[in-house]
Amino acid sequence: MMSLTLNDVCLAIVDCEHKTAPTQSEGHPSIRTPNIGRGRLILEGVNRVSDETYEQWTQRMEPKAGDLILAREAPIGNIAIVPTGLKVCLGQRTVLIRANRAKVLPEYLVYLMLGDELQGRIHSQSNGATVHHLNMKDIRGLALPTLPSVETQRRIASILSAYDDLIENNTRRIAILEEMARRIYEEWFVRFRFPGHEGVRMVASELGLVPEGWSVGNVVDVAVVHRGRSYKGSELAESGGRPFVNLKCMDRDGGFRASGLKRYTGDFKDSQRVRPGEMVMGITDMTQERRIVARVGRVSVLDADFGVFSMDLVRIASRGEYAEPYLYAMFRWSGFADQVKQHANGANVLHLLPARIEEFAFARPTPELAAKFAELFAPMLSLCDKLEQKNANLRTTRDLLLPKLISGELDVSAMPEPEALAA
Repeated sequence: MMSLTLNDVCLAIVDCEHKTAPTQSEGHPSIRTPNIGRGRLILEGVNRVSDETYEQWTQRMEPKAGDLILAREAPIGNIAIVPTGLKVCLGQRTVLIRANRAKVLPEYLVYLMLGDELQGRIHSQSNGATVHHLNMKDIRGLALPTLPSVETQRRIASILSAYDDLIENNTRRIAILEEMARRIYEEWFVRFRFPGHEGVRMVASELGLVPEGWSVGNVVDVAVVHRGRSYKGSELAESGGRPFVNLKCMDRDGGFRASGLKRYTGDFKDSQRVRPGEMVMGITDMTQERRIVARVGRVSVLDADFGVFSMDLVRIASRGEYAEPYLYAMFRWSGFADQVKQHANGANVLHLLPARIEEFAFARPTPELAAKFAELFAPMLSLCDKLEQKNANLRTTRDLLLPKLISGELDVSAMPEPEALAA
């Protein structure tokens, strides 16, 4: 029986400032809706603010460890907990929720609000002609189920957070591997300090000085750009069909998100197939900051031998001279995206012509050097793929457990310790 509201179990529910904070390259994170994941904050590429702006933007209420931040707009209903030791302020379209620990633990409340029941209520209460959003009145009045004891809440939260901790650890390992590869790439192909560079003289080219034996060419000389599938909403389904790689699979600033996969039941051409290990690139961008367009991702996890990719992406395939691990690194870390994204245009949605990708000119290393780099990078990519697969399995298990634990269908007292369960 629904008797409690969110407001009944909270000390405060506070809206954000309704203006954009001035940002800078360093400082305190300003949390906007894209930075709110499902339980955890996403700090990669987060906007940052100065001490002065932080003080101004936290006058209404300063976020503390254990507070929850809710997205009022897309991704509507996402909610994350503020970790210990992190000072953040609220960006636009976010809400700060401070739980009354005597009634509900924030570590439990975050999972309760991510459960199917409350997510359904949140989405049913959202409104708006173009962009759906949540009203503060509806957030405060959100009906909650009867809460279990604080000890049961603690047990449920510890079980579910064990999965999130493992996911976070694997994600950090992936980031470390990518950072290692990026540094090697830049050392060899940007600074030209590759193995044996001491004996190679620099010669003039249309891009400036390059090592002797290198050439200047365009992407079209070494890769084929395939367009994706135009589709109807009726061709997407909850299950069945094929994995559908779409714009939500693209990480901001590059990379692939398996959590964005959909299911596609329509027709497609052979050229619109995509397999694990292949490269896709965004040519549409809903963010005016151009954080997705011209960014490359490498498909890591599919539950089938191949999927289909959408018209918002292109698939890029090597013509054979260069191994794809080298080309992926070139698209990711050469400065390609920063140059090519400037060609995207559109009033509300940015679009990039595939021809702008094909005409990009870069200093082409000798095939032998590119192959040596690919040999170093390929095992790192393989390990990243395994970690992504583990994360996919962990998310699936956590998401299956979440409604069963929250509803009381599973007796938490009889469940293994969180460490053994997650392992």
